[in-house]
Amino acid sequence: MIKAIIFDLDDTLLWDQKSVKEAFVATCNAAKKKYDIDPEILEEAVRKEARELYSSYETYSFTQMIGINPFEGLWGNFLDDDDNFKKLKAVVPAYRKEAWTRGLKAAGIDDPEFGYELAERFPVERRKNPFVYEETFNVLNELKGKYQLLLLTNGSPDLQNTKLEITPELVPYFDHIVISGAFGRGKPDPSIFEHALTLMSLQKDEVIMVGDNLMTDILGASRAGINSVWINRHDKERNEVIPDYEIKHLEELYSILDTL
Repeated sequence: MIKAIIFDLDDTLLWDQKSVKEAFVATCNAAKKKYDIDPEILEEAVRKEARELYSSYETYSFTQMIGINPFEGLWGNFLDDDDNFKKLKAVVPAYRKEAWTRGLKAAGIDDPEFGYELAERFPVERRKNPFVYEETFNVLNELKGKYQLLLLTNGSPDLQNTKLEITPELVPYFDHIVISGAFGRGKPDPSIFEHALTLMSLQKDEVIMVGDNLMTDILGASRAGINSVWINRHDKERNEVIPDYEIKHLEELYSILDTL
């Protein structure tokens, strides 16, 4: 019998991809005003440069283990009290400036000062734009009180808590919030799922995991022997990781819970 539901945060409850997209749109439109540059071409160039740069730093293996993506690096402060996060915090200002400056250059504009300006603007725009899926609160209202609810999110505690601070309505629904950067390992490592079970004093067959990422949420749950529900809103292709259930909308959870 299911007694608890573990939810992922980004792109499961919070629409992080849309928040990032809107921050890019606003920042690239500022570049269009100055240089009449195509905002979409600039966005694509900055995303490409950001990915390449991000993977070139010595912090990359740590960010992969904890689960911090290049676009979080473009706006997070990483004020966490841990040596690896301190290294990341030291890298990030130059990384942001470089990603935007190189993106501009790829789009035909050589202006490092303006690159710095855009790099500073992007985090401001990202904080202005927290999006939550329309069904998120309906579903949490329905489940709260019937199940223990635990939020299991990869990332830096400082950054994930910032996301929660700008959507404060989410936090009260959860009995526990586990952030990989505070635990020391991220999904899909089974140990973080086992940690979640310990916090709730439950066995693996009493819990179900809901998340959008096959390679972290679903793979990790599977490794820990926990049933998983893959929320696939955008018709992504499946890979070798097989969820126990697949849904397109969070409200489809109800019928799954009824059968369990």
